[in-house]
Amino acid sequence: MKRWTGLLTMVVAAIGLAVLGTTPPEPVAASAPAGEFAAARAMADVQHIAAKPHATGTAENAEVRAYLVQRLKAMGLELREVEAPLPERSIERMKGWSRGTHAPTRMVNVIGVLPGKNRSLPTLALMAHHDTVWGSPGAADDTAGVATILEAVRAIKARGQPSRDLAVVITDAEELGLSGAEAFFASDPLAKRIGMIVNMEARGGGGRTTLFETSPGNGEAVKLYADAVSKPGASSLAAFIYSVLPNDTDLSVSLRSELPGYNFAFIGRSGLYHSPLATPERLDQGALQDMGAQVLALTDRLVRANDLPARTADVVFFDFFSLFMVVYPAWLGWVMLGAIGIGLGLAIRGCRGKQVAEGAARMLLLLVGTGLALFLLNLLSGAGKGANYYDRLAAIPKLEVMAAATCIGFFLLLFRIEQLKARQIGAFLPLLALGVAAQALAPVAAYVVLIPLLLVAVSLNLKSITGFWFAGLTAALVLGHELYLGHFVMQGVGPTMPFAVVLPLALASLAVMPVWPGLNKSIGRRAAFAALTVALLVALWVRFDPLADTVAVYSSDKNVPAIPITKPPA
Repeated sequence: MKRWTGLLTMVVAAIGLAVLGTTPPEPVAASAPAGEFAAARAMADVQHIAAKPHATGTAENAEVRAYLVQRLKAMGLELREVEAPLPERSIERMKGWSRGTHAPTRMVNVIGVLPGKNRSLPTLALMAHHDTVWGSPGAADDTAGVATILEAVRAIKARGQPSRDLAVVITDAEELGLSGAEAFFASDPLAKRIGMIVNMEARGGGGRTTLFETSPGNGEAVKLYADAVSKPGASSLAAFIYSVLPNDTDLSVSLRSELPGYNFAFIGRSGLYHSPLATPERLDQGALQDMGAQVLALTDRLVRANDLPARTADVVFFDFFSLFMVVYPAWLGWVMLGAIGIGLGLAIRGCRGKQVAEGAARMLLLLVGTGLALFLLNLLSGAGKGANYYDRLAAIPKLEVMAAATCIGFFLLLFRIEQLKARQIGAFLPLLALGVAAQALAPVAAYVVLIPLLLVAVSLNLKSITGFWFAGLTAALVLGHELYLGHFVMQGVGPTMPFAVVLPLALASLAVMPVWPGLNKSIGRRAAFAALTVALLVALWVRFDPLADTVAVYSSDKNVPAIPITKPPA
């Protein structure tokens, strides 16, 4: 009974940590001091800008630009509206969205500069886009980014004149293929003065804001962010994954010019991505507060620094459940692997080879079996050819239940009884091999495997009550992180690749084994099949659910094919 009590305590603690790490802060009231970011103040801009859809070239877009010019001039910025021709590909995209009723030929960027004390210093730029897709008011994408700029600039000015110029680059036609950013960085004279860029994006309508992309050589830049931001949300795992995906934002254009920068986004409430229901009332004000607080803290540090961060070696970084940042050099992963090897070598002494092999086989079955099951269940849920991308985004909460039930079911099928130490060590081995490969091929992302393995390796060598409580603490931390990670994985790629959660499942399973009291075989088997039945029923629910009312207007008409627009996954 004591072991079940301990397990329950561990699970509750893990869920609490996961909730802590995935919950945005409370929005700050308009009565906050002038130097703080207040979501309530920023919402006044959101209400005005996102009152109606304002795609490139529309009268509504011109109204938004006029409002931005008025707001920025009132804050003392030097303002320009820069018009440029739209590329043919962008015109064709808009024709497709609007069923041929709208074919703009020009775009207009809004460019401003808040003068600093020393105008010879490299300029810091805040960047977001003011256009929306056809048919969406875009309260998140990217009005939240634009409103963040307006409120952050106001707060920066309230804190006193910055040391360097602070530029505002609010681009047009981002949704049509980054056209505004391409025009700015190709020909605008201000682009040559910029030393660093902070870009803001959104895919959805809420959730935590994450620093999901940095420029190469991010060591100093990440350390500055870690020191400046009090409630961080950042991950070198996300940055690595994003670097190998074909997704783009306006920052992608500046990175091609080798300008250093940071990219922030939130991706919660995914069904609101490009949705006609992406209204100010549905925007998560906590997400806006999260984005604004991080961007303001970082911006204030950068505009008042003597020097902008230099390019140094990339580092490993992640937030510890939003409480603080962990940052260390990538080579430290090899030291961790050495310590893991020593710990495993000490723990394996006296273990029977057959039991070790059985544990390894079961872990491989967990990885492969769960991945295959989720692949098939996802197809059953309606994924694949002909699926509406935006409808799948709206289904993510249900798909998370499907994935969680599948993971629980396979864990109970393969590890329902109490696991001997030898089997635990065997289960460790496939993940250790994965950790070695990750450190060799993607050292900034390997922490997600190495740190749990290191904690488990230590717990396997501790005995008596000390060992049990350390194992319980390890299980709580690792399970909490894997729930946190699994949630972001499902938000990012759940509609197409829910099987990506098998890694969080495997790491969580390994960490839980030392404190798992086991179930009667019969009870465990029935519980496993019950969980898998739930997964099957949820998959069928998603498949036969009507098309969500949140889908982008241009994607719901079979005569107007949806043109995929890539945005941050995590």
